[in-house]
Amino acid sequence: MFKKNAHLLITGGTGSFGKAMIKKGLKLKNVGKISVLSRDEKKQEDIRNEFKNNKLNFILCDIRDRENVFSSINDVDYIFHAAALKQVPSCEFNPMEAVKTNILGALNVIDASITNNVKKIVLLSTDKAAYPINTLGCSKMLMEKIMFAKATEKSKSSKTIICAIRYGNVLFSRGSVVPLFFKQLSENRPLTITDPNMTRFLISLSEAIDLVLYALANGDNGDLFIRKSSAASILNIAKACSLMLGKELNINYIGIREGEKMDETLATREEVTKSEDRNTYLRIPHEQSKNFNKYFTEGNASNAIKPFTSKNTTQLDIEEIIKNFNMIPEIQNIVSVSKHMTKLPLKISKSFSNSLFIN
Repeated sequence: MFKKNAHLLITGGTGSFGKAMIKKGLKLKNVGKISVLSRDEKKQEDIRNEFKNNKLNFILCDIRDRENVFSSINDVDYIFHAAALKQVPSCEFNPMEAVKTNILGALNVIDASITNNVKKIVLLSTDKAAYPINTLGCSKMLMEKIMFAKATEKSKSSKTIICAIRYGNVLFSRGSVVPLFFKQLSENRPLTITDPNMTRFLISLSEAIDLVLYALANGDNGDLFIRKSSAASILNIAKACSLMLGKELNINYIGIREGEKMDETLATREEVTKSEDRNTYLRIPHEQSKNFNKYFTEGNASNAIKPFTSKNTTQLDIEEIIKNFNMIPEIQNIVSVSKHMTKLPLKISKSFSNSLFIN
């Protein structure tokens, strides 16, 4: 996967993905240096003190600063581009900041990668880029479009490979509903749920890392990869959290929020139509030519292929959700301090799970 003594650079490297990628990268024998690029000096210092490893290099840089980005990406072999504005409300209220960071910032990183002969760059996108309904989704969709265009138009003399991955909210990352549920349960407060039938993909941080590394090892120019993740309803996720802590479940239904979907989409119908099944993953290739006829005079026969959504993927029941949650270190820590841990039944009967109190 990596050349000997490879130099990795992670933009947004002080976030949850960045920290996990650092931990993984330091264990890979061919990795000689990991540069952590971010604009948060406090988090950089925290990571420096946490890992205390001479392979780590820290770069204070805002990806919106084109000149700074070009000077920072020097003698780098591989890039994971994770820097982004990721909160839906922040992007809705500050759309130009989302444009500057998620679109123009990504363009800066891509252009600098090509100019400085980076071997491969993997851009991290989101399910919200598929059929976008909010500013975050639109900005990430345009980031993907820039990736496609750059992969097509870059000089043949450039050996830089540009590809991307998409995933939904990672369990226990910033923005995940699961830590909120555990916090509300520990404080004996009702869980705030939008709609009981809302579905969400369940992907762990380690699975997200595996997806990115798979794209790095297998991606070609313009490729987009997704993991064929399982999903669950918000109601069943809430029930699983309450059972793991041995807490009574009370729910306050608040309705669907602005910029929110009932179900997540990882690949549109049009993308699934041209996708390549890679067992755990789907590869969605991009045509490497500017074929204007496909936009004016050529078409494809309609078919019944559906998009890949959190509604039509494998649905996990409560026991399966708990099994998944038990593999998350942060959740293990929360559950281990619960006085009710030893009282939880090993098998959850349907009658028991249905008896949980719901407002």
